[in-house]
Amino acid sequence: MKEKLIQQFQELYKGEGEIRSYFAPGRVNLIGEHTDYNGGHVFPCALTLGTYGIVRSRSDRKLRFYSANFERLGVIETSLDELVPDPKANWTNYPKGVMWAFEKRGYKLTHGLDILIYGNIPNGSGLSSSASLEVLTGVILKDTYGFDVSMVDIALIGQDSENNFNGCNCGIMDQFASAMGKKDHAIFLDTNTLHYEYAPVVLEDAKIVITNSKVKHSLVDSAYNDRRNECETALKELKTAVKIESLGELTEEEYEAHKDVIKDAVRQKRAKHAVYENQRTIRAVEALKNQDVELFGKLMNASHESLRYDYEVSCEEIDILVDLAQAMPGVLGSRITGGGFGGCTVSIVKNDAVDTFISEIGKTYQEKVGHEAEFYVVDIGDGAGVI
Repeated sequence: MKEKLIQQFQELYKGEGEIRSYFAPGRVNLIGEHTDYNGGHVFPCALTLGTYGIVRSRSDRKLRFYSANFERLGVIETSLDELVPDPKANWTNYPKGVMWAFEKRGYKLTHGLDILIYGNIPNGSGLSSSASLEVLTGVILKDTYGFDVSMVDIALIGQDSENNFNGCNCGIMDQFASAMGKKDHAIFLDTNTLHYEYAPVVLEDAKIVITNSKVKHSLVDSAYNDRRNECETALKELKTAVKIESLGELTEEEYEAHKDVIKDAVRQKRAKHAVYENQRTIRAVEALKNQDVELFGKLMNASHESLRYDYEVSCEEIDILVDLAQAMPGVLGSRITGGGFGGCTVSIVKNDAVDTFISEIGKTYQEKVGHEAEFYVVDIGDGAGVI
């Protein structure tokens, strides 16, 4: 892949100079959904799917971007003097946002770049193609300009750019998983403190299977912000009764003892999910450490139930996929992953059931919704870097 992209870069941009290659992975969150902005724990892992960048420095301040995924857009030109959000800039707002965030911190970009991007993460699938591109850009800038920034810094800069340049109020999980991934491990991350540990994902006779519903409902951004606002209001109400700074600090018992100070039934459900999902994630990691994959799978199932009914971020197509998976022999657990309202499910499937899982669920899903799903039997990869 790298050699093919370098050749494409040379054909596109011509010229001379050192060409360097980079990669940043996408991620799948095994459990711990919508907890990252509620001060809870998450448990993502980096994938071997991700975003490639081929880069060469320029002598002027011009920036030239090309995506092999959006060939019809051609080369998009701008400069280091035009790092402002622009709807016409399309996908390049993501790398431009990271450049803006670096400069805001005093890191001066002294010369322009020619950049070719290619990603094999399905867009809109909930596997963090945007965070992967942001982290990729951070690694490119660190390497090209010699900036003294850590990979955690790059994750935080990527989040800042998405929040304040591109206007999506995301938590830290996606960028952190892409920057800090470790082969065959998931990251047990406390989003409140950024304390993390790597936990080996040992699935001796099972695989992680991601199923892309190929559905993305348009309400995802507005509903995401609605959920954040509902949780923030519920937290303010709970603070009148208990000394906490985030919903992630509560146990289930503490939540149940104080939930009545939340005056709205919908907000109660949202807060319940945040609290219970955080505790589920803690128990799930412990189960994995004890090599109790069956318990891990049951907690995944409970996570989906909560996301479906308490947090209400699932949708009909995803629920069909999860219901089919959970009913199938050899499936240990299945749930929606990502922001919701479409995207992907993640399932733990016994090795001898994987082929049946893909063929049977694929066939039934197409009959029910009228289009195909895509299946990925995935490996857990490393974090971003020079390749």
